[in-house]
Amino acid sequence: MKINQQRIAEIINKGGRGDRASRQFDLALSILIIANILAVSLESVSTLGNKFGVYFLVFEIFSATVFLIEYLLRIWTAPNFHRHKRQSSLKSRLAYVFSLTGMIDLLAILPSLLQFMIPGSDLRWIRAIRLIRLLKMSHYSSAIEDLYSAIYGERRAFGAALYLLFIALFLSSAAMYVAENSAQPDKFSSIPETMWWALITLTTVGYGDVSPITPVGKIIGGFTALSGVCTVALLTGIVGSAFASQMAKRKAIFEAEVQDALADGVLSEDEARRIEKLRREFSLSEEHAIAIIRSISDQKRS
Repeated sequence: MKINQQRIAEIINKGGRGDRASRQFDLALSILIIANILAVSLESVSTLGNKFGVYFLVFEIFSATVFLIEYLLRIWTAPNFHRHKRQSSLKSRLAYVFSLTGMIDLLAILPSLLQFMIPGSDLRWIRAIRLIRLLKMSHYSSAIEDLYSAIYGERRAFGAALYLLFIALFLSSAAMYVAENSAQPDKFSSIPETMWWALITLTTVGYGDVSPITPVGKIIGGFTALSGVCTVALLTGIVGSAFASQMAKRKAIFEAEVQDALADGVLSEDEARRIEKLRREFSLSEEHAIAIIRSISDQKRS
């Protein structure tokens, strides 16, 4: 029986509403990813790790095998991904391997391979890296890509805000070192050592493990705290504004697509599929999409 590469690509990627096999695959893999996160967390508990270590190992071998098969299938079916169709098969596969999702899929497997290749060593850090499997959820959610595209779209403003934070970090560290070094040489022994206090204060965390005791140091600390509120609020505002602009842009593109489809007054089956595909790609709710379509239809009737 000939294996349908296109069909496998549809199954292992995010499924549409009518594709039951793909939706079941998405659900099964999501459950396996969550189970892996729980297993890694529970394995770190010494009593559970010692008592159920064999079961954790068997589950890890099973999970790594499933993720490896999935990774190989994604490489094999990469030419069928819609974003790679204009490339050759080799370039399509390389594009997936070196993409963000491809690197995440590879990193989800590597810790298990290293764990078996280097037995008997302290591999707690390798086990912790297995938590990166949580990022495999990006196959079914565009959250990471949305965050990246939002920040990239406002990269100049975001970079300027980071630059201001960087300046505030160095100036407050240097000023506090001068003010507090003689009074607390163990806590403010150098400018790099003082940067810990400056970073915690600027980000408004304030652990309280290090604090100024001199009058000048307290004044500097107050200005540093106010600077932190401004810079952190600026970064937060830029990201929030970028997300809002991105959603407005998606809505405009969706509306333009609907207007084009309804130009002749009839919504064909192909046009409906194209609109539905765009709705899922932009993560618009069905209610929102229906409201836009009805609004545009009413405008055309009037």
